[in-house]
Amino acid sequence: MILIGLFSCHSLKRDQDPAPLIQTSASRQVWGGFEIPDLEALKGLKWSEQDAFRWYKDKGWINGANFLPSTAGNMLEMWNAETFDPDTIRRELGWASELGMNTMRVFLPYILWKEDSLALISRINLYLDIAAKQNIKTVFVLFDSVWHPYPETGKQPEPLPGIHNSIWVQSPGLQFVMDPEEYSSLKDYVQGIMGHYSQDERVLFWDLMNEPDNGNIPRYNKMQPQFKNQYIYRLLSLTFLWARESHPDQPLTAGVWTDDWSRESSMPFVRLQLDASDIISFHVYDDLKGSKNRVDQLLPYNRPLICTEYMARTIGSTLIDIAPYFQKNHIGAIHWGLVSGRSQTIYPWDSWQNPFTEEPAVWFHDILRPDGTPFDLRESKLFQKLNQK
Repeated sequence: MILIGLFSCHSLKRDQDPAPLIQTSASRQVWGGFEIPDLEALKGLKWSEQDAFRWYKDKGWINGANFLPSTAGNMLEMWNAETFDPDTIRRELGWASELGMNTMRVFLPYILWKEDSLALISRINLYLDIAAKQNIKTVFVLFDSVWHPYPETGKQPEPLPGIHNSIWVQSPGLQFVMDPEEYSSLKDYVQGIMGHYSQDERVLFWDLMNEPDNGNIPRYNKMQPQFKNQYIYRLLSLTFLWARESHPDQPLTAGVWTDDWSRESSMPFVRLQLDASDIISFHVYDDLKGSKNRVDQLLPYNRPLICTEYMARTIGSTLIDIAPYFQKNHIGAIHWGLVSGRSQTIYPWDSWQNPFTEEPAVWFHDILRPDGTPFDLRESKLFQKLNQK
């Protein structure tokens, strides 16, 4: 199978639970030496509605892109010492600023923190300096449960031709998520990053985990143990707690992306993500009608709303239709992809089953070519109009 050759494989069987949860009482569960906080405890730690809107009221319209420089195919290539590319970052964030964008959502790699935390912090500082000079704030994503489950440091594989996001990796990686001995280091990572930036005005808010219960079907589901979601739920619960202990000035969130988002929903991840977050973030790859329906499910929570992923042109999620709706209703809007490059997200999700042999007539994600020219000039003009540039 083409996917398996990209990274080395891990031997854990799908039905193997190497270290079950320790239950010391009916109400106390311990994992990796940490007591897992229950949802009611986490709800009690979040900001009030008044505090959330007080933070939001002077922010203007939050808008921008999920950012990966065009020379990087995943977060490791963005942040590795050998491939970190400040010149490209500077150039591409400059283009974003010219369109009026003020926010970038950026993924951070635990495995590089584990390898050399000081070096990673140095590169993060340089990135933040570059972004700040373009009047761009950053949303950092601490963990990610999407795509290849076992990241490795060092030189990354070459992207598979014509395939969407073919070398993206999860973070921290299931080899760490499923190891109870790793959790002290995971806590150090969360609190180490936030310890540096929890009062930094260049950081807009913290996105604790991207799509935690994504099954990665049909790409990598057979490489993931059937117990994955149990481990991820523990990690996300602990991450909310560890982040609270860092006392950030910025709000915390973990965006919902699937299932029922209403107050009546009993889906465990939906409840954790919505009930423990200070502000509500969400992903919606749907047309305007579907996007409005999703927003309607979230309005009763009475908190600031920020869409941290949208725009998939060929399935009806377009900037032309949806960005004006978000702007009019003061909903933050961070679409997927700025500049086309090694991530290859101009190709659709189903390119994994049917690889492209040439550039698609209509791009799936991304808005600019590597030379800065727009894929669709109407989109660039729309951003300038909405941002009054």
